[in-house]
Amino acid sequence: MFNNDVWLKQNQENIVDPEREIVDAHHHLWPISDMHYDLENLLADTSSGHNVVQTVFAECGAAYRTSGPDHLKCVGETEFVAGRATQADQMEKPTKIAGIVAHADLMHNRLDEVLEAHEASGNGIFKGIRHSGAHEPKPEALSIRGSGLPNQFARHDFRRGVARLGELGLTYDTWIFHHQIADFRELALAVPSTTMILDHFGTPLGVGQYKDKREEIFEKWKEDIEAVSNCNNVFLKLGGMAMPDNGYRWDTEDKPPSSDEFVAAQERYYDHAISHFGADRCIFESNFPVDRLSLSYKTLWNAFKKIAAKYSEEEQDLLFSGTARKVYRL
Repeated sequence: MFNNDVWLKQNQENIVDPEREIVDAHHHLWPISDMHYDLENLLADTSSGHNVVQTVFAECGAAYRTSGPDHLKCVGETEFVAGRATQADQMEKPTKIAGIVAHADLMHNRLDEVLEAHEASGNGIFKGIRHSGAHEPKPEALSIRGSGLPNQFARHDFRRGVARLGELGLTYDTWIFHHQIADFRELALAVPSTTMILDHFGTPLGVGQYKDKREEIFEKWKEDIEAVSNCNNVFLKLGGMAMPDNGYRWDTEDKPPSSDEFVAAQERYYDHAISHFGADRCIFESNFPVDRLSLSYKTLWNAFKKIAAKYSEEEQDLLFSGTARKVYRL
């Protein structure tokens, strides 16, 4: 079981703005995995100093059913997380799991059956679906390769499934790579009635064929983010860029980065995104435990608060909690 607690504890920081309410709009739970991260691990992180009052679980292939129809096996994850949410409600910790973004194959001809099963199993906190589109033609260097199909966003059956989410008042989350942002924009234009959330800034890569091309990729990323920001049904999650595949290599250093080092490396992404989407369509996310490979929960949210300090109080409230509550109906 992976555990980097000792490494993370080398960096100790005072909590910035400790009273500010936070909704962590994107985390995972893995009860059985090399990257084990269950309720006790989540609550240890959310209780480490910042005022994290609510979270949203994002699907990650955990705790699927091991029997029954294949298209319903993903409902096991919702059953598991709803159970963990109930446990959290019964504890004295201040953090509550308030939303579940589950998985469904949006191209399946029995999609409604899957969505109904998630709703029945979600104990009132099922909010939407993430069917990731991440597809990299040369994935050999990636630690998380993605399971998206080529041209997935252009498929009629996929767009039909995304549209169905909107008809039911459910959100659509996706994880993609930076070179797919333009394709995602075409999906958003084609299905304007569905609220869509683009995770992790669209994941600018920095390994394999993208190593040492950060500035070139950043310039194209800026253009693509500005273009997709014109789709009013799209919201953007700010975070998820401390994964090994982003190429910063913090996970290989002797010590984890400080919040100031994080800000120096990534602030320009946050500022560009907020300048085009606005705080009312941007949502801070931890992407834990994946980003925990690079830095601690305390350090990450300190960095977010330092980046956000230049914005108005109203904008900060939106970035840290208000937009997430609106999008996910918390």
